[in-house]
Amino acid sequence: MQDVTRPSETPDFLNHDRPPVPDMVVPRAILPFHLEGRPVRGRLVRLGVLADALIARHELPEDVSRLLGESLALTAGLAAALKFRGSFSLQAKGNGPVPMLLADCTDAGELRGYARAEGSPMGEAGDLLGKGYLAFTCDQGPDMDRYQGIVAIEGDTLAEMTDSYFRTSEQLQAFVRLSCRRTPGGWRATALILERVAAEGGIDGLANEEADDAWLTATTLAATVTEAEMLDDALASDMLLHRLFHAEGLLLDRPRALSYGCRCSRARLAGVLQGFPESDLDDMADHGQITMNCEFCNVAFRFDRSEVRGGAGRA
Repeated sequence: MQDVTRPSETPDFLNHDRPPVPDMVVPRAILPFHLEGRPVRGRLVRLGVLADALIARHELPEDVSRLLGESLALTAGLAAALKFRGSFSLQAKGNGPVPMLLADCTDAGELRGYARAEGSPMGEAGDLLGKGYLAFTCDQGPDMDRYQGIVAIEGDTLAEMTDSYFRTSEQLQAFVRLSCRRTPGGWRATALILERVAAEGGIDGLANEEADDAWLTATTLAATVTEAEMLDDALASDMLLHRLFHAEGLLLDRPRALSYGCRCSRARLAGVLQGFPESDLDDMADHGQITMNCEFCNVAFRFDRSEVRGGAGRA
């Protein structure tokens, strides 16, 4: 089998083959639900073996891997609530030992992410990211307006940061519970997300005492879920939701799949290289070859310097 990461007879701009990464699909990774007659909808996201496939490719400190897993589960859960064509991403940039965190998910459920760490940092998300911003972006391609919400990083955990985003940018009440740990079966990551929606027959429902009580009950029940339950492969998602909300009119919607979603290829990276001036390409070359590493799948692609023409689109 041809190694698509190395130069071949196929011109780089035509080589769209995927690198040697897992061809993995988790069929019931996202289970949407709502509570009948109550202003509550939500999603339970359980990445299963996909979490290990995405996280274990990166040599990251334990706490950074945990943060990456939480961001992957969260991004998949938020993307599942939208009707769009393209990709939805979470990006955090800060001045901490993890200056960059990125996860994105397409409308087809293709999930990927990476974190850039300096040294061997430890702690919660606030310790790792430091001061900076959190951005949620829906990109539907060059012909559509890109929607983006940006908030300052506030809170100790990624769940708290997301809650701040909902309150300040979306003016929406939400409950977010995230969990990621290395288990005997590998890394596992889960997100439980509840959103308050307009009560039936009313607008917003903020002045509706029954709606307020229903939302409080739902979030109180959601807060009882344990990390062990969230990460237990033997506990089916529908059974976990039944444990939490069986007395609250739980209605399950159609589950959605997630897959290993790195979209890199020689053609894509060759296009990136063509944007550099010739002098920069010369500096990148080592013994006549340029190596580009995909930060998402951690696969190195090698290009012959003599075959790369820089300065594309430059005067």
